[in-house]
Amino acid sequence: MELAKPRVDIGLATDNLEAMLAFWQVEVGLPFDHLLKIRRGQNQHRHDVNGSVLKINNNIETAQPATPPSGYRELIIARPGIAEPRPLADPDGNRVTLVPPGLGGVTQVGIRLEVRDIETHRAFYRDALGFQEEPYAGGAAFRAGETLILLEPSADAPSDAQMPGTGWRYITFQVFNADEAHARVLAAGGREAMPPTTLGTTARISMVRDPDGNWIELSQRASIVGSLS
Repeated sequence: MELAKPRVDIGLATDNLEAMLAFWQVEVGLPFDHLLKIRRGQNQHRHDVNGSVLKINNNIETAQPATPPSGYRELIIARPGIAEPRPLADPDGNRVTLVPPGLGGVTQVGIRLEVRDIETHRAFYRDALGFQEEPYAGGAAFRAGETLILLEPSADAPSDAQMPGTGWRYITFQVFNADEAHARVLAAGGREAMPPTTLGTTARISMVRDPDGNWIELSQRASIVGSLS
């Protein structure tokens, strides 16, 4: 899969918006980019993370359902000027670790994902998504542009991860053609969650799911690729 932006975005959902914004903007120090109104009653607060986007989603009128967490467990951020890892947790308990650039292969951002079966996910990231594997003693690692995705085996990983709920919920790959990328994932055995859909003049997106049901957004964003056709 050819990425239109060589960095992976990550999204979470919260019912605790003010405390979450204070944590990510002040304690972690992420620049706020802009507010995106996804649909009526749902806002997305977008923050820059070394060129990736942290999407903090909040429903104004309804609370998130009490569903189990997804397999996405931790965001790792390369931060110049620190000498050792600094593990943190936001007000909702989502894990984030600031690390010296290059530690564990994380030069920009790392996303740690717990999975039920390493070999199944290795095949998915290699064949369906087309990313290059790198050595990783804890399981399997794949380089998606500058972002490192770390797959680790866990008996607690979900078997059917859901999108609704608080916490880390999905990752986003910016692609040149959402329809082609979507078809490639399905042809390689990935599951469809949402077919390619055009969102006004902003983007054409689809959703697919990995072998544990974790959600992945494929986004053809006009501001990046110049066209939705």
